[in-house]
Amino acid sequence: MAIELFRRYPGNPILTADLWPQMVNTVFNPAVVVHGGQTILLVRVEDRTGLSRLCVARSTDGYTDWDVQNDSGLIPQTETFAERWGIEDARITRCGDKYMITYTGFSAGGPLVCLASTKDFTTFERHGVIMPPEDKDAALFPTRFADRWALLHRPVPNSPTMGAHIWISFSPDLHHWGDMELLLEAEQGSWWDAGKIGLGPPPLETEHGWLLCYHGVKTTAAGAIYRLGLALLDLEDPRKVLARSNEFVFGPTALYETNGDVRNVVFPCGWVLEPDNDTIRMYYGAADTCIGVATSSLSELLDHLDAHRR
Repeated sequence: MAIELFRRYPGNPILTADLWPQMVNTVFNPAVVVHGGQTILLVRVEDRTGLSRLCVARSTDGYTDWDVQNDSGLIPQTETFAERWGIEDARITRCGDKYMITYTGFSAGGPLVCLASTKDFTTFERHGVIMPPEDKDAALFPTRFADRWALLHRPVPNSPTMGAHIWISFSPDLHHWGDMELLLEAEQGSWWDAGKIGLGPPPLETEHGWLLCYHGVKTTAAGAIYRLGLALLDLEDPRKVLARSNEFVFGPTALYETNGDVRNVVFPCGWVLEPDNDTIRMYYGAADTCIGVATSSLSELLDHLDAHRR
């Protein structure tokens, strides 16, 4: 029997709406970082209004005994155009002594990319919109390239037949962005990642290159299926794609992934590398309803990518 590259934690789902101190609809799509000896999630919480916000949850072991801090995080500024209908799906990148948080603002003109920062996940500073609508699924690299920051993101064309692809852009100051290039193109036809793809967790630095985990959305007669694949970018020039997997490595099979507000979805926004420099913990939203965690081996992922590159 084949062994999955990502192994689900037996205690999944680790966070559900009924663990919140107030009534909410769903909790999902968490960003993650290890800070101060704790695993910190920045969870998308969809309230019963339908609007989402970002809430902090902390755990010592990253699996159990979560301290849900309902009043800590980012609340949408609904009086503004950019966050009128909520904020969603954060990614966290450590840059020096700050944690930079990219997240989606659900604006009156569609989804767009916003930036915030924190040093302690208690107080946050907003830096405004960095990509106009429609754009989402964004994350920063933790280092600069020729004194420029790099951002992965997913603009969406007006016509659905054009597909949705992952792009890379550069900035000298995290405010002014340009030199945009198409990085990973969604496949066509019957591929698992045909039509629409988007970044999962922020890029992970390895000795072989920047490891990406991205989601592919395949439309079937029964609806869309969100599954995950891998890609590898050059360490010095992230515009160069070194490898891309020809098959998905993780998909919705557990009941909490196949049934929920949106069926058949696994959607990670964060992963962490353990001190052994091999074990990866990936945190993901399941069926837009709850949160799971799965572990893998970095060396196994790289070996798989090398063996199954397209």
